[in-house]
Amino acid sequence: MKTQSAALPRQRGMDVSLLKKNAVPLLFLVLCILGVRLSGMDPRFLLYEIVSRFARNSFLVLALLIPVSAGLGLNFAITIGAMAGQIAIITITHHQIKGLTGLVSAMLLAVPLAVVMGYLAGMVMNRAKGREMITSMILGFFANGLYQLLFLFLVGTVIPMKNRSMMLPEGVGLRNTIDLYGVSRALDNLWRINIAGIWVPMGTLALVALLCVVLHYFMRTRLGQEMRAVGQDRHIAEVAGIDVDRIRIVAMIFSTVLAAWGQLIFLQNISTLNTYNSHEQVGTFAVAALLVGGATATRASIWQALVGLLLFHTLFVVSPQAGQALFGIPQIGEYFRVFVAYGVIAVALALHSWQSRSR
Repeated sequence: MKTQSAALPRQRGMDVSLLKKNAVPLLFLVLCILGVRLSGMDPRFLLYEIVSRFARNSFLVLALLIPVSAGLGLNFAITIGAMAGQIAIITITHHQIKGLTGLVSAMLLAVPLAVVMGYLAGMVMNRAKGREMITSMILGFFANGLYQLLFLFLVGTVIPMKNRSMMLPEGVGLRNTIDLYGVSRALDNLWRINIAGIWVPMGTLALVALLCVVLHYFMRTRLGQEMRAVGQDRHIAEVAGIDVDRIRIVAMIFSTVLAAWGQLIFLQNISTLNTYNSHEQVGTFAVAALLVGGATATRASIWQALVGLLLFHTLFVVSPQAGQALFGIPQIGEYFRVFVAYGVIAVALALHSWQSRSR
């Protein structure tokens, strides 16, 4: 009897610890269930939206895992990688390279751009140790300014552009919206299956699965273990003979390249490029999705990224209708979506802070 009575408090302690550990994803799971019930959405349409969003956003969220492991925190600077991807897809659209060939060409072209940008971003991060998150956010704003300058003023003046259909009427600067008909769903349509009336992009999901496998085994290589060591304690890693600054730069390069590819996968699914705005919310939404899955600024896993994607985008899809059902005003629903996007990060970080203090 004494053994059983002693085991009960231990079991309760384990249950409480498990609840605390998974408080964030459990909270958003409850919000998703409530949102689905309030929205009254057709289940088939909801499932289609979730599958589509999961496929096109996975690469961008998974691009955050390596910087977190290397101690760089939540890398809002993946926006820079998204810009590299957009520069590549604008280039192949200008030269009218279409289909899967065009998408692969854009991915190959984005690599050197993303490597250079990631290297420069990594150098900045090494000068801002301990303040990486805010630095990466400001770095994204700075890069956005250069991007706007490039496509608003330099294209058509310093940089020649022969494809006039992509230009503004004045002949200087790109149009606000560019039709990506040449690479529209080039990857999604490569292999897709119909399940109960829902088209599932198996080709895109297979590529996401491949990335998950590569990341899983990469973190078990010597370089991956060095990144983990740097993320756990920079000083001990230096004592062990690891070049901390080099490892952090390599992590930023990997993250930037994956973000560039992720943005290309996103754009081929959307089939339209909003030239000056498509990249702006990439970092915010990716970080929010990762946090919803239970990740923190110092620890994140593949499963947390995937679970967070499902929960965040489910809530993102149902929130406008749920907000309208609650308040009866159509505009409130859209404001509710914006609130969800930014509120997720604040709530998740607050809960993670509470968890770490209660340990």
